[in-house]
Amino acid sequence: MNYHLVSETFYPETNGVSMTLHRLLLGLQKKDFETTIIRPRQKSEQANQFTYKEHLVTGIPIPYYPELRFGLTTTNHLKKIWGDERPTVVHIATEGPLGLCALRAAKALEIPVISSFHTNFHQYGKYYKLPFLIKAAFAYLRYFHNRTRATYAPSNDLIENLKAAGFKNLRKMERGVDAQLFNPSKRSTDLRLSWGANKETPVFAYVGRIASEKNIPFALKCFQEIKKQLPEAIMVVVGDGPLRKELEKKYPKVIFCGLQKGELLAQHYASSDVFIFPSITETFGNVVTEAMASGLIVAAYDYAAGKLLIEDGINGTVASFDNKEHYLANLIQLISKRAMWPAMREKSRARIEDISWESITNNYIANLKKDLSW
Repeated sequence: MNYHLVSETFYPETNGVSMTLHRLLLGLQKKDFETTIIRPRQKSEQANQFTYKEHLVTGIPIPYYPELRFGLTTTNHLKKIWGDERPTVVHIATEGPLGLCALRAAKALEIPVISSFHTNFHQYGKYYKLPFLIKAAFAYLRYFHNRTRATYAPSNDLIENLKAAGFKNLRKMERGVDAQLFNPSKRSTDLRLSWGANKETPVFAYVGRIASEKNIPFALKCFQEIKKQLPEAIMVVVGDGPLRKELEKKYPKVIFCGLQKGELLAQHYASSDVFIFPSITETFGNVVTEAMASGLIVAAYDYAAGKLLIEDGINGTVASFDNKEHYLANLIQLISKRAMWPAMREKSRARIEDISWESITNNYIANLKKDLSW
């Protein structure tokens, strides 16, 4: 099968969507798919060290997300690419200008096209003082995805929400995790010492974009309440984003570690104890699986990965969606049960050990065959 993926974010950009799509392409290659990615040029391009083909288009920074880029091209340009090298299927992963051109080109050439829903961008309007865009953005997303043969989404609750909003032909494509990279064995005494933590010091962590839509200001407020009952506790924040400077100034005792990748990221996860993740805009939340694979107790809301993977009080905590009082109460209760932390951490790790990218890829291919009658 000649498989073309179209996305406005891709490896080595650091986010859950780019990582998921990169893993998917590598998995399809192992199944003898011919794979091509069409994406914007990134701010600093690196030589392609993988065997999939690449077609690059012009990229411009996305407002409020300057580390990511919109892809600028024309429908005719994509029609020429696909006229010379006709794909069996086109998978469009993002709904920006590049994705829209890809949808039009695939339709014009009568190439089967599917899509995937990765980011609740329509919800971001309220965080960036653009609430008037929410309804229009969601209407556009519905129009876009309903013009494809099927839309793949990562969780049952998201699928139900999209279905209720008028999205059609929905399929589930879950997210895997690299359980070898993200592993409790990566715990580093030296790293903990650099944070001022000894063997017994409780370390709370957040990993992700430091931005309003991730609800990180609330995460740090929760930690201030934790400190009142657990003065020796330490908080580390891994990542970067528009709120970093403001929050570093407001919370000088919180350790901001910046963007980490690969082994260093794995060490930062595994060297922590509790993962604070109160985001309410996720379609899945890859960081939840990475934290669990690293043996952390995850505090999340009861949706997406939190709903799928966490048993409240057994391997983590889940609060009613967007209920801040419930979320904080769970954390305070967790502090009172520190003797249970080792067992909870073991169960957290055990829960994700059978979630492999290979199984995710196999399920994706099975659905793809149905959608293409292949």
